Amino acid sequence: MSQPDILQTILKDSNYHLDLFNESEIQDLRQKVEGNHEKSMIYCDVRRKAVQLKPEEVVRQLYAARLLKQFRYDPDRVRFEHSVNFGREKKRADIVILDKDRPDTPYIIVEVKKPKLQDGKDQLRSYCNATGAPIAVWTNGQQISHYHRKDPNYFEEITDIPNADQTLADILNERFTLKDLIIKDKLAAERKSLKDIILELEDEVLANAGVDVFEEVFKLIFTKLHDEFESRSDKEYINRILRREINTVVQESAEPYGSRGADYETIKKVVEAIPDDDMERAMEFRNTGQTDSELKSKIQSLFNNAKNQWRGVFPEYSEFELSDTHLAVCVSSLQDVKLFNSNLQVVDEAFEYLVSKSAKGEKGQYFTPRHVIDMCVKMLNPKRGEYMIDTASGSCGFPVHTFFQVTGTPFTNAEMSTADKQYVRDNIFGIDFDEKTVRVARTLNLIAGDGESNVLHLNTLDYERWRDRTEKDRVWIMTYGRGFDRLKALRAERDQNRLFNFDILMANPPFAGDIKESRILHQYTLGFKGNGKAQSKVGRDILFIERNLDFLKPGGRMAIVLPQGRFNNTSDKYIREFIAERARILAVVGLDTNTFKPHTGTKTSVLFLQKWNDDPGQGPLCPKVKDYPTFFAVSEKGGKDNSGDYMFLQNENGQPKLDENGHLIVEHDLHNHNGELPDGIAETFIVWAKNEKLSFWEDAE
Repeated sequence: MSQPDILQTILKDSNYHLDLFNESEIQDLRQKVEGNHEKSMIYCDVRRKAVQLKPEEVVRQLYAARLLKQFRYDPDRVRFEHSVNFGREKKRADIVILDKDRPDTPYIIVEVKKPKLQDGKDQLRSYCNATGAPIAVWTNGQQISHYHRKDPNYFEEITDIPNADQTLADILNERFTLKDLIIKDKLAAERKSLKDIILELEDEVLANAGVDVFEEVFKLIFTKLHDEFESRSDKEYINRILRREINTVVQESAEPYGSRGADYETIKKVVEAIPDDDMERAMEFRNTGQTDSELKSKIQSLFNNAKNQWRGVFPEYSEFELSDTHLAVCVSSLQDVKLFNSNLQVVDEAFEYLVSKSAKGEKGQYFTPRHVIDMCVKMLNPKRGEYMIDTASGSCGFPVHTFFQVTGTPFTNAEMSTADKQYVRDNIFGIDFDEKTVRVARTLNLIAGDGESNVLHLNTLDYERWRDRTEKDRVWIMTYGRGFDRLKALRAERDQNRLFNFDILMANPPFAGDIKESRILHQYTLGFKGNGKAQSKVGRDILFIERNLDFLKPGGRMAIVLPQGRFNNTSDKYIREFIAERARILAVVGLDTNTFKPHTGTKTSVLFLQKWNDDPGQGPLCPKVKDYPTFFAVSEKGGKDNSGDYMFLQNENGQPKLDENGHLIVEHDLHNHNGELPDGIAETFIVWAKNEKLSFWEDAE
């Protein structure tokens, strides 16, 4: 068996990984292995003897080698299984670096024995409190966390540990720019998600802070996004260097960092080689060693600037409710996360978790995974000049990814063109009845589009009551009025809110619960039975089908996520007949049952429609015919496991592969993820649509 296989075999079925270590570090370890996979031995330079290479020992040896080579610690200061006294009880810390001035006192303690973060953190806390060590590290080879023991109650995250020639103060006071954030981004360097970090913060401070967790984390993310946005000129500078240095793989496109085809490690090496420049803007969302009260004052000022930049998300008077100490811990945990990236999954997953805690899931509405959104956008092929809306917009994934597709501009902090700003402002819309998700959506729209947001807080189904908000609610008008004015311009009939002239609609409407209010049901054809008698209740998603068709102009097209029963149930035949009378059924794509887990295991499909139209003066042609072919597909690789956790693409060494932004690639079969995955359902549909000469693909190259 080859040496690479020995390491993978040792780690198999354990919670340890090699993801954090580069190929050179791993190869150095491979060359030292003796024996076979049943009993692999290695000479330990720290213990100065041969030891058996078990999963924990693999990670310990790799990290210890990094301490010696990269951080340049003297081997005489490094100890394995160092004894820590707890009164009469003694325990052993995995790795300890001793203080250079006090050789019997631990300075840094590293935990690898507990492969789960919370377990390891609890162990570290006890070791640090017992020894007074100010710095702690936990890693399982896949993730890593660095902590400053601020006091016995709180571990404050730091960017990295100091090297042998530095102090903790040097680390805290380092000037930190966007270039440093790209290099040290936790999501890439530590293999964490934003949701993981928020969960850790809940355990550390938020759960007992006596505040609205959603509001406080939202403020922090909002402020952090603003800080990154302010460094957009540095982003352009980095882009220019990347285009010059890796021009064999760089094309003139709006790909993140100006790159197409370069992986994250390649980009990282180029960025690391860029000389420091005092003209680069220093990031402000950082804990740089000041007092907690000074830090809170700085972050509040930054939050105020963000509110002025992106109005209508938070009231002008809003402030952080977290205590000074709690805020300091939160800032330290978030400061090394790069929120601007090629898509919104990083931010979206965190908001989905936060919003679901506010019972959004009870309404049957869940954030749509980004790979499902991208499949829909690719298949419907939106074009510049067309009008698009999501009538159950949630975090606004469909609108924002439509913008990405049309403009070629991903979610970065680079400056947008005037034409792109105008396109977002005039053509992209969203509506949702949940106030918290509307604020999230407006934030992402404002930032991604760098313009005014057309995301409106309204009940899509109860359009007869819109005037209560749009004409009488002064606060609503101040926040949403300009967006609603643009929506009014798309009405099909003057002074009514039922029919609109949108080219494209994409939505994942809530499908739990029934509408029972007769006043609302009487607004819809599907609110009545075939004999004309009013129904007592109708599924919310059923009414959304009719409502969405009303938003489309003749020839307009739509993608809507529906429970699978709507396609199969005998009792729902009247719904299918209603749809067929009004639109051509273009495609039905069955999604995997895990797609919306952990919130629901309901089997769903995406229905693609184009509204019938025989008049080219009214919109794209879709002549009404009796018989026509329909595209059917079933996803066999949904991107999530049975627990609802994302499943990520792995490289040839069994490690998660990163895209050019340093982010994990969800493994699915819905589309090819810009060439990172095999062609999927979207690409197959596009070939079919062109052969069928569908109007929205007829002229496509």
